[in-house]
Amino acid sequence: MRHFTKSAALAAVITLGLTGAALAQDPVPPGEKPVDPYAQSNANAGARPMDDTKVFGAFHGKDGLTRIAADTVDRSLADPRIKDVFATTDVPRLKRTLAEQFCYVLGGGCAYTGRDMASVHKDMGVTNKDFNALVENLQWAMEKEGVPFFAQNKLLAKLAPMQRGVVER
Repeated sequence: MRHFTKSAALAAVITLGLTGAALAQDPVPPGEKPVDPYAQSNANAGARPMDDTKVFGAFHGKDGLTRIAADTVDRSLADPRIKDVFATTDVPRLKRTLAEQFCYVLGGGCAYTGRDMASVHKDMGVTNKDFNALVENLQWAMEKEGVPFFAQNKLLAKLAPMQRGVVER
């Protein structure tokens, strides 16, 4: 089974020909106001959706993304490195909004009903080490679902810029 650290996965993304621009967070379009972080909005998903439906299909659609999100959360709750980060989390909501976020950014036509990443993680004290552990759990879940490596890297490239809004220390 292939298992890569976040650094290795991101290096693989760059090796596959994605540029640093693909890793930049999508800015607010000119002339538009930033979205209220507490209002439900697809803009809170952290990235614009992909146009490549082949990538969404590689995740086995909405059902596959639901399994991946649930497995990622379950692994994280059991992971001694980060289980405390999730101590007060509404787990069913987290699984649902994580699946929505994945589906939205992969262009699956889902609406994202969660808040923006900075608001959700404010004052949680998330570290880079915590973030990397979560990414590892996501990679295991994608591998378990049989998602091809190229598709895993596409999702990781969309999610990587969110680290700036999640990590506080």
